[in-house]
Amino acid sequence: MKNKKKLIIIAGPTASGKSGVAIELAKAINGEVISADSMQVYQQMDIGSAKITQKEMDGVPHHLIDLLDPKDPFSVQQFQALAKDALEKIYAKGATPILAGGTGFYIQSVVKDISFSDTDEEKKIREHVNTFLQQHGKEKLHQWLTDIDPESGEKIHPNNTKRVQRGIEYFLLTNEKISAHNRREKEKTSPYDVTFIVLTMERDRLYQRIDQRVDHMIEQGLVDEVCRLKEQGYTRAMTSMQGLGYKEILAYLEGECSLDEAIYKIKRDTRHFAKRQLTWFRREENVHWIAVDTYQFDKKKIVDVLLQKYACS
Repeated sequence: MKNKKKLIIIAGPTASGKSGVAIELAKAINGEVISADSMQVYQQMDIGSAKITQKEMDGVPHHLIDLLDPKDPFSVQQFQALAKDALEKIYAKGATPILAGGTGFYIQSVVKDISFSDTDEEKKIREHVNTFLQQHGKEKLHQWLTDIDPESGEKIHPNNTKRVQRGIEYFLLTNEKISAHNRREKEKTSPYDVTFIVLTMERDRLYQRIDQRVDHMIEQGLVDEVCRLKEQGYTRAMTSMQGLGYKEILAYLEGECSLDEAIYKIKRDTRHFAKRQLTWFRREENVHWIAVDTYQFDKKKIVDVLLQKYACS
């Protein structure tokens, strides 16, 4: 596309192999990876976020990893600003940015250049909605969204408190349903020449990989990682500790359930999360779906297909 800079998206559900494919592609095209993940941005949270290691990066520069202290909040607005800054630095070097991750709204915020603001009024509304969540819980929060915007209430899962809160906050600020706002944003054209790749596989295989990943996290020391964070004063009230794997192990450490129950919940909720990720990406337009199991999860074969068939170069 004339005058538009190239941006490659490698997206997909958790445990689909996004990081490996993104790195292999980056090596082939002089690319750099921007993490579109809401948890890998946090320091000290390595195992539960399945954070890419220096060895796994294989010399490929990565951005938006290990930036924040776990006590810090992190929003889509912050992600967008950081991602835009990383994009400009990558373009300035003559390299190609590869946005890789599974957080659909984060990816969309960059691809569609969604407009955000952060006025004092918005901060007051955000505090009001967050107080309601703390006092009444996520189910009643979700019911509030459903009452004001039935379409969004149906689409957004009660566990996705960030999106539920954003829907309520937007309505309180503008008196407009966020579903209507999202439709307008979806119609915007991207400022980038985007190639949008989504990795997928047969559902049972994906769920098996998720279960194996959780078992591996436990073997790597997820319980010890969460214990260290807890000893440093990090609590479930913080955005970081609400992440999958962290809140469940924290519940175990606080005597609310057994370790087996915590592990079961992590696996179950991660499978549900993966299903929601796939639902999100199915709503996106001009997406190329790659069934990674068709290529026996061979990163080189998958990248060859991306280069030959989808012009990812």
